[in-house]
Amino acid sequence: MYNFIFGILDKTGLGSGYTAPAAYAVYIISGVLFCVFARFLVSVILTNIFAGINKRKRLLWVEAALENKLFKKTADIVVPVIIYTLSHGVPSRHILWDNAVEISLITVALLLFNSMIKVINKVYAHREQSKNFPITSILQASQIAFIIIGGIIAVSALVGKNPTVLLGSIGAVTAVTSIVFKDAILGFAAGIQLTANNMIRIGDWIELPKRSANGTVVELSMMSVKIENFDKTATSIPAYTLISEEFINYRGLRDAGARRIKRSVHIDAVGVCMCDEAMLGKFKKIRLVKTHIENKLDEIEKFNSKLDCDMSEKTNGRRLTNIGVFRAYITAYLKQHPGIRQDLPLMVRQLELSGKGIPLEIYAFADVSVWSEYENIQSDIFDHLYAVIPEFGLAVYQSPSSGDIRRIAAYKSSE
Repeated sequence: MYNFIFGILDKTGLGSGYTAPAAYAVYIISGVLFCVFARFLVSVILTNIFAGINKRKRLLWVEAALENKLFKKTADIVVPVIIYTLSHGVPSRHILWDNAVEISLITVALLLFNSMIKVINKVYAHREQSKNFPITSILQASQIAFIIIGGIIAVSALVGKNPTVLLGSIGAVTAVTSIVFKDAILGFAAGIQLTANNMIRIGDWIELPKRSANGTVVELSMMSVKIENFDKTATSIPAYTLISEEFINYRGLRDAGARRIKRSVHIDAVGVCMCDEAMLGKFKKIRLVKTHIENKLDEIEKFNSKLDCDMSEKTNGRRLTNIGVFRAYITAYLKQHPGIRQDLPLMVRQLELSGKGIPLEIYAFADVSVWSEYENIQSDIFDHLYAVIPEFGLAVYQSPSSGDIRRIAAYKSSE
């Protein structure tokens, strides 16, 4: 091709003493135009073929390829191939031709690989397993590794050195790089660790108390984790934060289909007393504790009969208390509640007395993990308990309010 152009210019005298440079110029211009035309032609053919296939039968990978211009990037391969072919037609070609071929080929390969990574990521994101094992961090790591390798090869082509020589010199700047790009390196390592150890998935409900983040993971990348909070705000935190700081992952609640209830009712200690006959007669009318009271009374009577003491004194022997009966009532109420899981731990325990009364803690599991439904079940249970507490001769402990203080002051002033 070059010889043909050179011959025409030489015969016609258009070069006028600069035939060789003019031939080079024409050769280069025609080569560039041919590259542009060939690349455009291949791009149009590939795009139209796969666009037509996608119209007849929608394919996710074809849609992703068209969106990320994968076929146009594939057509770019034509450019280095044409440059390589044309360079062999130039006598005593300059080394820049060879460098141009290598660098253009590396550039095209990097762009093509980047588009392929995006296509793979989008196709995989539509699969169910992507929530359990996201590969965004792995793909991003592959992109970085490929860019580094491509950059080393490109630089070695320009300076005319073996790539292994450049790799040896990289160690000299590693220390500086690790300081300058510390956050990027930490994020890179953390992203891989989070994915490999299955510590977090897209769709998980996580909470980071120190970061005021509480919501659903919507994006998990190599550098950061994006959380959509329940108030519809978004929080983006570095990936290494989930390695260096504590966080709560509520995935187990979703998988188990249950959520723990761990909340106390504070009873005023003044109302606690031993049950007399009137109390026991009233409590026996309560369906949930009737059997419990009868069994307990039999047990207590057998125990007290073995004691040689005066049972008319309340401090002698064992007796039922109103708070004990109430605790049994709560247990029975929870065991027959349709919103409580009976196959998971369930108990009502008395905690240590404090300045806020006697805490009766409920430890059980609701049979739902959805937040709103869980709160409704928990609220229904405590609504009922607060309403029936007076039926057991007890009262909820409540700190004196400003109104109580004013009433006391008014009472004293009226005396």
